[in-house]
Amino acid sequence: MGEKLTHLDEQGQARMVDISRKGQTVREATARGIIFMKASTLEAITSNEIKKGNVLQVAKIAGIMAAKHTASLIPLCHPISLTAIDLIFSIDESQSAVVIESRVKTIGQTGVEMEALTAVSVGALTIYDMCKAVDRAMRISDIVLVKKSGGQSGTFIRPEGG
Repeated sequence: MGEKLTHLDEQGQARMVDISRKGQTVREATARGIIFMKASTLEAITSNEIKKGNVLQVAKIAGIMAAKHTASLIPLCHPISLTAIDLIFSIDESQSAVVIESRVKTIGQTGVEMEALTAVSVGALTIYDMCKAVDRAMRISDIVLVKKSGGQSGTFIRPEGG
């Protein structure tokens, strides 16, 4: 592992990385996660029968808000101006799950991977919160960075199945 961790100074102390010399580029990130649940819970979500409201719409708004607040939640993240945020939900009946995908974009000096991951995480937590009265056994899993582009490190695409 020859790469140096950028959030540590020469003495091994935590620091926020200085990005002032970096150029502004278009940066995008996609993250994905999944929340498994009982089939009856999934049915209640898709038929809009959860008493707290439209689960996927509330989770979408929560994920968008979370992406915008990532720098307040993750200590060494830079506060950045986001130009686009979206969450897409897919119903996987065969696994009794909701797959959550976020796409985040900016024009700036640092990437938006953490914002995309935060959006998925809070989207999943919101689904859990709204449905916990009927299914406390739900399981949030496999939150991963799927793709990122822009910046000095270029493009990353998660290998299929990875």
